[in-house]
Amino acid sequence: MDGDDLALFERSLRAAVERRSSAELDHALDDLGWPDALRSDPQAAVSSLFALQGRAHATSDALTGVVADALGIDCDLDTGIVLPAAGRWAAPGRLEGRTLHVHGAALAAFASRSEALVVATAGDDVVAVTVPTASLPRRPVEGIDPWMGLQEIDARGLEATAVPQPVAEGWPAAVARAQLALAHELVGASRRMLELAREHALEREQFGRPIATFQAVRHRLADTLVAIETADALVDAAWLDGTARTAAMAKAVAGREARVASKHCQQVLAGIGFTAEHELHRHVRRVLVLDALFGTSKALTAALGAELAGSRRLPPLLPL
Repeated sequence: MDGDDLALFERSLRAAVERRSSAELDHALDDLGWPDALRSDPQAAVSSLFALQGRAHATSDALTGVVADALGIDCDLDTGIVLPAAGRWAAPGRLEGRTLHVHGAALAAFASRSEALVVATAGDDVVAVTVPTASLPRRPVEGIDPWMGLQEIDARGLEATAVPQPVAEGWPAAVARAQLALAHELVGASRRMLELAREHALEREQFGRPIATFQAVRHRLADTLVAIETADALVDAAWLDGTARTAAMAKAVAGREARVASKHCQQVLAGIGFTAEHELHRHVRRVLVLDALFGTSKALTAALGAELAGSRRLPPLLPL
């Protein structure tokens, strides 16, 4: 997808994301043919939607679709997918014989699905098991970002009656694709926070002139822009490179730089940025949750560092 087709696709997504969220946005994405675009051009579909979603503070079930597509599983509207628990990227399930243990998370739309697909380790294999959604105890995660509708799932000793499907090669690909999607969403949220801080710096006056004229404020805004562009460039490079390692690097950097953007923009907005009336706090909260999904920036960086130390080899240069 390129040229006029891509521009039309992005305009349609923008209109949908800016006006809708949650279930309404899921229906709009289906009407726009986003699932078909995901299958034919994953980079265009993922980068366009998730950047807009982060910017608009919208929510959808698109991350579930991204994971299912990478797994090569055709999930219908009655099937949800259990994601790894916050801070983790390993398969959320463990299958022992016919007994299934699950520790994971799910998006808001999961509650409306009748069946749940759980990716689980089974000895040295990785399989996908389908169980009734009602059999999975869920706890709403309402603390830091109640608007996202995230749920925690913790189940022990479930009987797996369905035949497990092998997905050994699909899970690393699904994790990588989900990390890229979340990295785009983190960049989108960061860009919106920078817009808010810039607008405030131009409008707010101190000592008879806009605070945007003060060097300390300008440095905060410039550092934020550098952080965002760094993350965005690495995410684009990760698509070109196509390996799971660079996807993890992109997610780690996007999470770290989004926290940098949160800190600097909060400083520029000062007191008004802490109020519930201003939208900044929603983006700051969303960044913290997005950073936790499929591995935090700290955990991914530590894992990548350990991998490099173990192999004693530097990875190839990225196509920046």
